[in-house]
Amino acid sequence: MTVSGSTDKAAYGPGENPMLTLKVTNGGTMPCEVNIGTSQMEFLVTSGADRIFSSRDCQAKSEDLVKVIAPGASETANFPWSRTRSVEGCQPIEAKPGGGGAYYIFTAKLGSKASPKAVFQLN
Repeated sequence: MTVSGSTDKAAYGPGENPMLTLKVTNGGTMPCEVNIGTSQMEFLVTSGADRIFSSRDCQAKSEDLVKVIAPGASETANFPWSRTRSVEGCQPIEAKPGGGGAYYIFTAKLGSKASPKAVFQLN
């Protein structure tokens, strides 16, 4: 099983919200049972050492969703990110991610697996 992360665009203008995509692919030769529920999934945005956003911070409830993925097949999940910051425990935070051409890194996580970094820009 491999996990990859991507954005729908490389750069976003003011007011455009990135669509973050997590993709799980079965690269093996046998069908594989995978929990792709929100209990296992995380959409993480960082900038350098700064943790900007995690989909887990304000998640109301998490669910398990076990699916059988055929060899060579994929499952995807999309998360529209509203360009807000978040902190663990969902405490209110006033600071907003900077625009002005700043670069951010999206990492998709499923259980213990993390995707390669996907870089995008906010203008």
